[in-house]
Amino acid sequence: MPARRPNILFILADDLGWNDLGATGSTYYQSPHLDRIAAEGTRFTQAYAACQVCSPSRASILTGKVPPRHGITDWIGAAWGPDWRRHQRHTKLLPPAYRQELGAEEITLPAVLRAAGYRTLFVGKWHLGDTGAHPEDRGFDVNIGGWKAGSPVGGYFAPYQNPMLADGPPGECLPLRLAREMSRLIEAAGDRPFLAYLSFYSVHGPIQTSKDRWERFRLRAVAAAADPGRALPQHRFAFDRYLPVRLVQDCPVYAGMIEAMDEAVGLVLDTLERLRLDDHTIVVFTSDNGGVVSGDSYSTSCLPLRGGKGRQWEGGIREPLFVKVPGLTRPGSTCDVPVSGIDFYPTLLELAGLPLPGSQHVDGVSLAPLLRGQPPCEHLAQRDLFWHYPHYGNQGGEPSSSIRRGPWKLIHYYEDGRDELYDLAADPGEQCDLAQREPDLRRELRHALDCWLADVHAQFPVPDAGYDPTAARQRLAQLEHELMPQLEIQHAAYLDPDWQPNPDWWGSQVTQD
Repeated sequence: MPARRPNILFILADDLGWNDLGATGSTYYQSPHLDRIAAEGTRFTQAYAACQVCSPSRASILTGKVPPRHGITDWIGAAWGPDWRRHQRHTKLLPPAYRQELGAEEITLPAVLRAAGYRTLFVGKWHLGDTGAHPEDRGFDVNIGGWKAGSPVGGYFAPYQNPMLADGPPGECLPLRLAREMSRLIEAAGDRPFLAYLSFYSVHGPIQTSKDRWERFRLRAVAAAADPGRALPQHRFAFDRYLPVRLVQDCPVYAGMIEAMDEAVGLVLDTLERLRLDDHTIVVFTSDNGGVVSGDSYSTSCLPLRGGKGRQWEGGIREPLFVKVPGLTRPGSTCDVPVSGIDFYPTLLELAGLPLPGSQHVDGVSLAPLLRGQPPCEHLAQRDLFWHYPHYGNQGGEPSSSIRRGPWKLIHYYEDGRDELYDLAADPGEQCDLAQREPDLRRELRHALDCWLADVHAQFPVPDAGYDPTAARQRLAQLEHELMPQLEIQHAAYLDPDWQPNPDWWGSQVTQD
């Protein structure tokens, strides 16, 4: 009788920065349960999302394809073409159209696993299409909480205003509710192997936490600021290109959200142990794009990496990635080979003992040799990684395409056709542009990038005939000289002992009083 295939628990955070966990270097946020996955498995130090925003990355995880191939190149719902002008951002370009849902022709990871006898379970955020393109239409047997919305419409405490998630008691915490739902589904799976895809809305905005979590992390931030041995920047924000960016990790509201998500992960891990499934379950944890350092909630900092969500630099695409494969991964091991979200598809199928479907193009490469501690195969060791984001990010990102080859990263910008070139080994913060100093290398990488763009039939932005440079300069000045001082005041207030967002803390006190 053939051995039972391994279970798979795939945990996906939303907008979590590469260094927002204890295991990845944060001294402020607390994440013992997620850190435990890293300690019991392999931590990838140079893991990347397929895009700097969510929908493209999420589609790439499920298809194994780079975003230009599946067609979702921006978060679903973002404006494009002339409609982009309604935002009054006065940009030089108009973003191209993109696909508004994950295509029905895609043979998704859950569809392959379901055909092999897996029970496929989805809980949480989807944001890959509306009715007819929900998780249950793309390979999942069960869908709880997944629909068109990219953020929790009702916030992080019940009532949720989510048509795919029944409301719990007023004030119930969303990530903990999602964890309980997934635990229930795992227990009901019986003897069938399962794919448990736990896709948190956390830590996407709006940033909300309970008063007790805020108070604990407020005190931690105040103590850290008073530590004479710790050097902190004079200001929380600096202006980088098009928006202010956060320089420190000291937002107690955001810290409380990370703790709540971590506690939720602990509930599911405890369920695996209680059911004696932990020794037969692959556990993967990652995020869909960089942390929110600008735009949205300005909630974290990705330093020493530059930028964050929506931006083309490392902070926008570098992710935490922990993988535990019982009997395969060495506890506490690390891997420095650059890997991508497109690699999950072939990796998990190989670990499940299943072949790639012949009719599904797959750009990713199986990471199974790396998980075994073997040297990377030639293709893994020498492959280039690519990104294409022909849009403007809400967080200050610019229409651009990038290539990483070894330690080198080239970024090509569509507004003015310039290239930036960085040596990530020597300059992980992308502060020293070497494009002029290394012209031959710049041309070589640019040629490789152009060939790839042609191969994947990439779409590009077009000039906006109505571009007003005077209005653009005025908007930029307002963001730097008016918005940034306001942010300094707002974020300092988070540490005021009398601060509160509204009288009932989003209803979170209802179940605690």
